[in-house]
Parts: sequence; structure tokens; C-alpha cells
Amino acid sequence: MADRFAGPMTRLIDELRKLPGVGTRSAQRLAFHILRSPAEDAEALATAIRELKLHLRLCSVCNNITDVDPCTFCTSAVRDQRVVCVVEEPTNIATIEKTRGYNGVYHVLHGTLSPIGGVGPEQLRMANLFTRLAAVDEVILATSPTTEGEATAGYLALELRKTKPALKVTRIATGVPAGSDIEYADEVTMTRAMEGRREF
Repeated sequence: MADRFAGPMTRLIDELRKLPGVGTRSAQRLAFHILRSPAEDAEALATAIRELKLHLRLCSVCNNITDVDPCTFCTSAVRDQRVVCVVEEPTNIATIEKTRGYNGVYHVLHGTLSPIGGVGPEQLRMANLFTRLAAVDEVILATSPTTEGEATAGYLALELRKTKPALKVTRIATGVPAGSDIEYADEVTMTRAMEGRREF
């Protein structure tokens, strides 16, 4: 366990273990790597973390992580502002962008509905999506095909149609395997999913 090490090493291991996917052994390896690295490398890592927390924020329009507000997607003159793709997490945007087949804008929910996990509509970043609808023709629901992702898409489809009945609401096709996370879809799968979206 981490308590066999000197205080500063134990504290670093404990902090690294808080990262997703990092267990005790991985945290120890990372901590010893940082210890063996030149002081400049450790300082550069610490500076990068500080700057991340100081300068990044959520876009006030779409909730994407950005250092300018509104973000570059929301202010782009070449993107179709009338088509909004709703995703669960900011990392999902990179997957869709890799296809080079989508030219609309985004809306990031920062999660999915999960009654068991205590996540209801109030915990997701949905409100600013509804304020954008006046200038939107289509909303693409690109949540993952998991139970939570499907529930979120279903809830959003109902609420969007209540708010703007003429709105075109589509769902990405099942090119993304059911039960998987959209973040891990390859470019071909994601392209097929976007091209094969359907009315929802």
C-alpha cells in the first residue's frame, strides 16, 4: 500500500489513484516516473494542470470545454448553426469530428439520465439546448446506445417536440454497437451512424 512510502510520495500516489482507471500499482508507477523525471518535466506537468483549471470553462451556448466563450464551434461562420448534435460528453465531439462528415454544431449534456444513479434531467445540462431551438431545424440525438443513452434520447425527443413541434429530431443509426460507448467508435462506424440517422 501507499503508506509504506515517504509522505510526499504517499500523497502523490493517493492523488493519482483518484484518476479514472488508475489503481494503486499504476499510481505508484506514475509517481516514481515523476520522481525520476527532470524537475522541469514535473514543473511542466504541474503548470499544465494549473492552467487547465484556470483557463478552461464550459461554453455558455453548447457546454463544450473551451478556453473562449462561446466556443469555436458555436462561433464558426462555416458550420451549419441550424443543426445541433447532442452528445453525452465533450470527448464524443472528437469522435464525430474524425468522420469529417458532420458540419453542424454541438450540445454537450455532461452525462445521461440514470434514475438508479440519482441523475435526473435537472442534473444534465439541457436547459440551454431549449433556448437555442428558435434558430434550429434539426437536433441529432447522438447519445450512446446504452440503456441510459437510450432513455436520455427518448426523454429529449419528447421534450424537444413539446417545445417545438415542427423540429426534426433524429437519432444516430445503430452503426454504433448497442451497449457500447460512443467514445470508442471508429471513424467508419461513426460515419455510418451519422449517415444512417433516423427520425426519433
